Amino acid sequence: MLKRFFAAFLLAAVLPAAAADRPAKELFGAAEAPAPLAARSIGTYARGCLAGAALLPVNGPAWQVMRLSRNRNWGNPVLVDFLERLAAKAPSVGWNGLLVGDMSQPRGGPMSSGHASHQIGLDADIWLTPMPKREFSYDEREKVSAVSMLARDTLSVDPAKFSDKQFGILRLAARQPEVERIFVNRAIKKALCERATGDRSWLAKVRPWWGHDYHFHVRIACPRNSPTCKPQAEPPSGDGCGAELQSWYAPPPKPTKPSKPKPPPPEITLKDLPPECAQVLVAK
Repeated sequence: MLKRFFAAFLLAAVLPAAAADRPAKELFGAAEAPAPLAARSIGTYARGCLAGAALLPVNGPAWQVMRLSRNRNWGNPVLVDFLERLAAKAPSVGWNGLLVGDMSQPRGGPMSSGHASHQIGLDADIWLTPMPKREFSYDEREKVSAVSMLARDTLSVDPAKFSDKQFGILRLAARQPEVERIFVNRAIKKALCERATGDRSWLAKVRPWWGHDYHFHVRIACPRNSPTCKPQAEPPSGDGCGAELQSWYAPPPKPTKPSKPKPPPPEITLKDLPPECAQVLVAK
């Protein structure tokens, strides 16, 4: 209760009166620099914010950041450290380096496009297109398209595009202890299930989700520096390659009567986020 009172007082003192009712994506999307506060991820992956964000440099020994105009290569310092270490290990599985897509905004929070999550600096999209051995120009980073791994039927992967290299980088990422989830298209999950041998425990972290045919979404667990970060539940037991995966291929049930279009969900406002996010938003 005291935290919410402080948040309301802070908003009234620093922001226009209507700010709390504005879509949070507008407020957080306008922030160009991180909040100069102790690093911490606040709230849930899909409803929270980020203090003390660190920037993933646009170039590294084994990575390049794409879509620089979005200014979304920010994260909890723990995520940035994870990506740098994963990139360093990538050549060991035949992967030249990481092409990194969206991480988070400088202060996290909801985004104007593309994601419901990525709000607390613990999510990152990594392209399934191999990184070239040369450095992309700024213009190329804006215009070069990632390549879908799917065959024409969208039910399986295209073997000419999804090779042992893609399998290797996905398995390497999933085996890292910090990783809580990896989201991929159902066809990619199916391909992983078919190729995996030996220890298959890492497959439990890899979850099918719509889209995600040209990149994989890696999510790391709440770090120690973030006591108000809310972790996800543990994934179901098993490798997820049986009935669970098959359910993603089942035809949708036939409606018994015409369905009315669902209204869009209400916009998330600052009042819907944890109280600490008001401090994150106004910190100078």
